[in-house]
Amino acid sequence: MTSARRGTTSGDVGTDQQTRRVKPADEPIGRALALASKRITASFNAGLAAEGGSVPAWLILTSLRRSRWRTQRDLAGSLGIVGPTLTRHIDNLEAAGWVIRARDGGDRRAIRVEITDAGIAAHERMRRAVVAFDRRLRAGLSAEELERFRSVLDRLVANVGM
Repeated sequence: MTSARRGTTSGDVGTDQQTRRVKPADEPIGRALALASKRITASFNAGLAAEGGSVPAWLILTSLRRSRWRTQRDLAGSLGIVGPTLTRHIDNLEAAGWVIRARDGGDRRAIRVEITDAGIAAHERMRRAVVAFDRRLRAGLSAEELERFRSVLDRLVANVGM
């Protein structure tokens, strides 16, 4: 006689391999890392949002303060994002008065993005939030622990071939 639920015959001994739950002895490191990253990222985003910013705004304004990019395309390349994604973020920063777009004098087809005084002030507020967040994140960790942590992260990245 066959059980419709499990697909076994009444004379079978043991558990059906397909329906048995598998529980690892230890939590998978990838899961632990993903959950920690999600929580830390949410906290970081909240810190920037409290200052009127966001991660994209922080990254773009930081890049603009560190270097003068010839074109919007160069800026996108420096951030590792595609042009249309950057355009949407630049639109928001421009609406906030934090950046302006200007035609490149040497190439009228190219657009330059420049940070404004208001953008510098916004970046400073976000920078203070980032520094405070980093202090909070490092609390209770020794220099040796942080160095080991970075080493472990590097090893994990190497292990997945990235």
